[in-house]
Amino acid sequence: MIYRGILTTGPGGAYLAGDDGSRSLEGEKIWDGYLAHFSGKTVLARRLSQRDYDTGRAIIIVWPEKDEDATPFVELYFNERLVKYPASLMGHLAINVNGEIFNFSHLLNENEVIAREEYFYRPALGEFAPHPATMRYDSSDPGRPYYDKFGRLFMRTIHVLRITGIDTAVLSGIYHRELEEIHRAGHGGGSGEKYAGFNVFTRSCATIIRDGLRSYGFGGIQGIFPRDLFVDACRFFLLNEKKQGIGVSRYILGQLKVPEAPHSAMPPLINPLNRVRAMLLPDVSGPR
Repeated sequence: MIYRGILTTGPGGAYLAGDDGSRSLEGEKIWDGYLAHFSGKTVLARRLSQRDYDTGRAIIIVWPEKDEDATPFVELYFNERLVKYPASLMGHLAINVNGEIFNFSHLLNENEVIAREEYFYRPALGEFAPHPATMRYDSSDPGRPYYDKFGRLFMRTIHVLRITGIDTAVLSGIYHRELEEIHRAGHGGGSGEKYAGFNVFTRSCATIIRDGLRSYGFGGIQGIFPRDLFVDACRFFLLNEKKQGIGVSRYILGQLKVPEAPHSAMPPLINPLNRVRAMLLPDVSGPR
């Protein structure tokens, strides 16, 4: 069930105030990050299957109401790097195919397809939170893991390339097959939580997405690392916008700062050509 209302704080805690005077989710635990950024705004909310470690109850996810365009779309998300993780030095890439966000990672549990609200707005509660002592990933207690994978928009600034005019059913099928292959391979018969087939140069968050776009028919897209691939994809789609009969736009989603995450940082471009291409790309308006 999805609830809608104005995020409000009263003497008894936070709730969603409905137009009819109702109070939805009153008495439930609503993450402080939501109160910091969405108080007084119209939001949507629902319960997740995961449990909060303190209350034992279903975690509540809250996200801002957004007008949806019915036009099928693809959005490429370049996530700036997480400064507290060396493995995040080059940043991260994910892709939204008409509402299905495909995420690929060296960690098996982060190879997933999730809804927009979960990718951007998961709360830092339960398994999504960083460990309270170290503020980092910690799965040493398998019954109470801290995966530190709450809403990416609370963790990073995200640069977006939006494309319309692509057959999203075909592209979605390509990435669903990639996820099936990853989960079949698993950890390769060894122990641990890492995807055995992961390779930073040939099978990573960026190259799996790149190869999916190539399989669809966009063979001119180049790049290995997330920011380089994002810049080259911007170049490719902008150059081929009229020829391919597609629509292309870019925008930035600014990080929503919370205590659980430091400010993200822009990683370097490795390919010198992409440094030039990045300077030649049309400007985008500031974070929104």
